[in-house]
Amino acid sequence: MTSELITLAADGGLIPGSTPTQIPGLDGPVSRIFGYGLWLLILAGAGGVAMGVYKLAVSDKSRNGGGAEPFKWMGGGVAAILLSTSLITILNGISGG
Repeated sequence: MTSELITLAADGGLIPGSTPTQIPGLDGPVSRIFGYGLWLLILAGAGGVAMGVYKLAVSDKSRNGGGAEPFKWMGGGVAAILLSTSLITILNGISGG
């Protein structure tokens, strides 16, 4: 089931241009799932940023409105993007890719 989902995600264009690099000592489906998981974390971060921008656009701008919530969404999205891109960079450095 898991390998079918990964194949569908990769073939369907859901994950743009992602080809995970093999990590030494971590071969097979675990390496592929981990690599694709990091790319999905980037997409989730982008979704969080987009949700924050949307909430900022439609929020109540009066003094009584909850003005911090859109920035929490955007901050969480940016944090997810930074975390996943740094992990991808580290793992590519380890594997020599």
